[in-house]
Amino acid sequence: MLENINLSTIIETVLAWSPKIVAAIVTLIIGFWIVGIITRLIGKSLAKSGIDGDLVPFLKSLVSVLLKVLVVISAAGVVGIEITAFAALIAGAGLAIGAAMSGTLSHFAAGVMVLIFKPYRVGDLVDIQGTVGHVSEIQVFNTVINSLDNKKVIMPNGIATSGVMTNLTANGKLRVDLNVAMPYEEDFDKVKGIIKGALDKVTSKLPDEPTIEIEKFDENNVLLAVRPYATDASYWDVYFNSYKEIKKAFGEAGIDVAYPTRKIKNV
Repeated sequence: MLENINLSTIIETVLAWSPKIVAAIVTLIIGFWIVGIITRLIGKSLAKSGIDGDLVPFLKSLVSVLLKVLVVISAAGVVGIEITAFAALIAGAGLAIGAAMSGTLSHFAAGVMVLIFKPYRVGDLVDIQGTVGHVSEIQVFNTVINSLDNKKVIMPNGIATSGVMTNLTANGKLRVDLNVAMPYEEDFDKVKGIIKGALDKVTSKLPDEPTIEIEKFDENNVLLAVRPYATDASYWDVYFNSYKEIKKAFGEAGIDVAYPTRKIKNV
């Protein structure tokens, strides 16, 4: 008898709450879908308004978070939870939530500081925490970097700003570090002229005068430091094409670079 009463009570409770729970789930699904549409529209409007490009993904992310919180509150109201009681619940759990989200809140604060002081901006080539790539978004909690090896790296803002940040775009140009071996018997000024002529054929390099100097002496050759300049976008073009043109110029000039040899004596 008791089991029948308990079972009937459970069934009645489920039947009473089922419509509210289903309605709350539908509210969440439709609400989040609408939030996505609104966020995209806001993003397009902000982009057309001419606002700072760094702020667009940040504001989109912030609006998305706030609207989703409102959707959750609405779903709670559909279930039957009073908004005032819901607010009191949030306030009562505030300390616990704050402690649990201390790291997340620090990421948010770091994101705000990035937008204010601009150590890097959207589109910049950066080296942050060992990740080298272009910044594609600065969000509320994260910085998104497209690495040079075509990986999407999502880095929390607090981590991104906790160490040395190298902005490779900020100064407008990058030095391309090359090393070229010159035989000991060759004249340095002659070889320097050949290398300079080869670099002049690299159209993607910047017009700045390249550095061509002796760096050190190794066992088989004189090692030259060759330093042309490039933009962050043309860096690898300059890097590879410079070597190609120098190799071609050395071949035309009859310069043979020495390589290690080993004599084997018969015992």
